Amino acid sequence: MSFNEKELQKQLKEIFNDEVIRHTKPMMHDFAKLMAYYRCAIMEIETKFNVLNEEFSLRFDRNPINSIKSRLKSTASMREKLERRGFAMSVDSIEENLNDVAGVRVICSFPDDVYMLADALLKQDDIELVEKKDYIANPKPNGYRSLHLIVTVPIFLEKEKRLMKVEIQLRTIAMDSWASLEHQLRYKKDNIFDEQMANELLRCAELSAELDKRMDSLRAKVQFETQE
Repeated sequence: MSFNEKELQKQLKEIFNDEVIRHTKPMMHDFAKLMAYYRCAIMEIETKFNVLNEEFSLRFDRNPINSIKSRLKSTASMREKLERRGFAMSVDSIEENLNDVAGVRVICSFPDDVYMLADALLKQDDIELVEKKDYIANPKPNGYRSLHLIVTVPIFLEKEKRLMKVEIQLRTIAMDSWASLEHQLRYKKDNIFDEQMANELLRCAELSAELDKRMDSLRAKVQFETQE
């Protein structure tokens, strides 16, 4: 996720022309610094989830987290989103108006794990919830399911503490598999995606939800019998 100078030049050329770049070296420095802050915020969130995973593994004799993925939003995506919303393209505008520059996706084993981990994270006194969207309880019309959180997390620098926004997506293995395949099918280049295909994907999402429900029920039964 790190930016070297050559990569930074390439990223900025997606937004600004050469003339602008030559006269905006301070802006380039500020942009690189902001991206570094977002990377630090991602590391903070990843560490928090890894600690929770370790704690819950001792309690339940299993790991609730299957994997953690992270990403920084591309400069092209930042530009498109800011322009679409009518905001200026600047370093300050990125930090003020975009909540999803830093993203962390937590893939959980079972649906109950999603809420257990989310609740545990939000109870931490240095985490502040900005926005919550529960697409598990209320799936999107296409069948998409996931729990989305926008939070602020502090990062501690040499001379200051900064609050950085991070988008967190928590979902099960089944939800993640469906979302990944849905994206490949729906947005495949030169592919015609019709209503019948959309309905079939929605049916697959319903089957995925049923799988999660059954697996969670089995988990609860195994856990109960183990405790007896």
